[in-house]
Amino acid sequence: MRTETPVEIKLEDYQPYPFQIEHVSLVFQLDPSRTHVTAEMKVRRIAEGDFVLDGVGLSLESISIDGKTLGPDAYKLDDQSLTLLSVPDDFKLVTQVTIDPSANTELSGLYISGERFCTQCEATGFRRITYWPDRPDVMSRFSVLIAADKAACPVLLSNGTPGASGDTQDGRHFATWDDPHPKPSYLFALCAGDYDIYRDTFNTMSGQTIDLAIHVDKGDAARAEWAMDSLKASMKWDEDTFGREYDLGVFNIVAVRDFNFGAMENKGLNVFNSAYVLADEDTATDADFEAIESIVGHEYFHNWTGNRITCRDWFQLCLKEGLTVFRDQEFSADMRSRPVQRIKDVIRLRAAQFPEDGGPLAHPVRPSSYASIDNLYTATVYEKGAELIRMLKTLIGDDAFAAGMQIYFDRYDGSATTIEHFYSCFEEASGKDLSDFRRWYSQPGTPRLHITQDWDEAAGRLTVTIRQSNPETPRNKAPQPLPMPLRLAAFSANGDKLKEETLTLAGETTHWSVDKLGARPLVSVNRGFSAPVKLENDLDRATRLATARIDDDPFNRWDMLQSLLREDMLAMAYHGQPAPDSDLISAVGDAVRGAQADPAFAALLTRLPGIGEVLLDHVPADPVALSDARLAIEQALGETLADVSADILAQPSPAPFRPDAAQAGQRALRTAMIALVGAADTPKAASQLKTLFDGAPNMTESLAALWALARGRTQQKTAALAAFATRWDSNQLVMDKWFGTQAAFGAVEDVEALMQHPAFSLTNPNRVRSVVGVFAMQNLANFHRPDGAGYRIVTRAIKQADERNPALAARLLTAFEQWRSLTPQLQDQAKTALEALQSETLSENAADIISRTLS
Repeated sequence: MRTETPVEIKLEDYQPYPFQIEHVSLVFQLDPSRTHVTAEMKVRRIAEGDFVLDGVGLSLESISIDGKTLGPDAYKLDDQSLTLLSVPDDFKLVTQVTIDPSANTELSGLYISGERFCTQCEATGFRRITYWPDRPDVMSRFSVLIAADKAACPVLLSNGTPGASGDTQDGRHFATWDDPHPKPSYLFALCAGDYDIYRDTFNTMSGQTIDLAIHVDKGDAARAEWAMDSLKASMKWDEDTFGREYDLGVFNIVAVRDFNFGAMENKGLNVFNSAYVLADEDTATDADFEAIESIVGHEYFHNWTGNRITCRDWFQLCLKEGLTVFRDQEFSADMRSRPVQRIKDVIRLRAAQFPEDGGPLAHPVRPSSYASIDNLYTATVYEKGAELIRMLKTLIGDDAFAAGMQIYFDRYDGSATTIEHFYSCFEEASGKDLSDFRRWYSQPGTPRLHITQDWDEAAGRLTVTIRQSNPETPRNKAPQPLPMPLRLAAFSANGDKLKEETLTLAGETTHWSVDKLGARPLVSVNRGFSAPVKLENDLDRATRLATARIDDDPFNRWDMLQSLLREDMLAMAYHGQPAPDSDLISAVGDAVRGAQADPAFAALLTRLPGIGEVLLDHVPADPVALSDARLAIEQALGETLADVSADILAQPSPAPFRPDAAQAGQRALRTAMIALVGAADTPKAASQLKTLFDGAPNMTESLAALWALARGRTQQKTAALAAFATRWDSNQLVMDKWFGTQAAFGAVEDVEALMQHPAFSLTNPNRVRSVVGVFAMQNLANFHRPDGAGYRIVTRAIKQADERNPALAARLLTAFEQWRSLTPQLQDQAKTALEALQSETLSENAADIISRTLS
């Protein structure tokens, strides 16, 4: 049994690195199994301390200082680091190492994917390439020479600007790259191989022409068009919105089949998971197009918030990620529908971050310690971090926020910064002390706002009382109130707005009143989700339904109905309510009918809260009972909207296909109706869905029909799955959808069969996520099967994945974070499965997650 605990790294222990590496020249002699890496570093001492370099999985060939080769007595070497025992204050260090990219299954450092070389260095992958102080506050200028077999690797890419290139002996060739901007090692990138290339240019606001290129699998260049359009839109948006111009003459993107993340923002050379580059109407859904637009934007926006200005240490990860998520959300809102985008942002926050904040893996947006940095790439850092930036903007106002961003860009360009540095810019721009607001960065847990209303009929006054409470967590036994903006509005019964205001909540209790009223008003609270909190309202259902009907804030109109639907699910699952509330179903149906002019919003109104979103609303939780209740509500809504569904699905899908917001909204409403048809689970519904599947003119509607069929066990489902596989068996990304569809609805035995399928591979993260990840995180009724079979199959897959790819295994383990909230029987089964897994020899990543989950 592995009993050691990963070493905890603490923010309070931070010390600057005692040396500056002003410049490094890297020479790569690429070979799949034996790559030689020479690093020539210009080093200068800036403080007292040892010269320690990180290194993992390297074979050291030689070390020299100022041309003198060092013997073994001049350094200490272990499997994690290289320490030089005595160095001058100013010197040139040259190291030579060999590495084996073909054996690198962790996909961290330099590895092989699809017979091509690729790197992933964030967070600590560069130490797998050469000996280096692998920390974000060591920023250096990089010059790179890459040499490789010309036939196998005709394209040689790295960061920065291309320089000299040419042929060498024995069929090899070389290319040089120079990055004029100092950067930390985590932003280094190298890609080499044979690609198809989609090219374009972009003219910046100062008149510079930037050469753009997206490198993809052979034959896939045309499917990169949307990613290129998204890149150009991102570059223009950042100029228009933040005044930030691109700063190199080239910008390259490389699509990689095997990648642990969505994408990586390496300076001038972004590396992307192929799933977030390749798209056309036949192979990608509207959700895929939307994700590509967002992720391309996100990685491009990192050029200024992450690259030009980076984080001093990994505790400041939210400084680049939360800020950049906020920027990509704003970009998506401008490219599409702002209200719809806001709803989608909140859905993601509630589905992933709220449960994380309420479980054993809870941590602050800026943690005070960590055991494995890979495990802190979480929804708390990203999504909650973005909400803090949004609240900051609301609190100080648009003008002060814009001014603060410009101060930040100008003052800290080329440096590694902290949250304190960032907030000092907004204090200067706004004249406000933001130290209390920064408590959000150190206090985990989701605040609750308890809303009560007192109507004084004689005085014609409504008083709203807001009481804030914050949960205790293992590392925060005395939580404090958090300052936040709260938008409220009062309406008359017929929808006339009487008053609207944004309050700044500073303490535990705040009061807000509306005076001189002839009748009790209806109140809309937390408009636009101005604060990332949970609301508890003392109003009866009839009043809340009435508020939902007249509220002019799209988010709150949607959210009020969501809260009522959540209550219905809980009442049916736990409190004996026999059927969905007919008044509520009717109200949702009316809302959908009334919103058809905005089909994307109408589609969201049909969405029911996911089981994971309501799991913590009743403890002990029973996922099977919640799933049954959710299905009953969906069936009732489908019956209520049967006429709307029939009308919409009788119309043709918009043609010719365009992935823009207008058409995507129309298809969103069509696919929402397809899902409601599928909920019926009748022979008639199965026949209709098969007809829709057969006639689907695009992947969006084809996959929607397949998902709807996958919920049952019919001949039509079997035929549709077979037809889909026959058509797409040579397309890995589309086959991920085929696997994911079955994992989302299948029983444990179905998932077992998928993992035995010849096309299933533990070496490809996308395929593992499409089966094991989808089953454990979306198919909760079967994952939490009472006999524990779901837990056992997932922990077995995690163990197998951990032997190859610890980062992937650790991410899958987060599916167990809510196990203590389940029924006693499920708790026993989950604990048994987790303890059995813990008894195995695990990676540091997996050991950290499982230790915190069981603690």
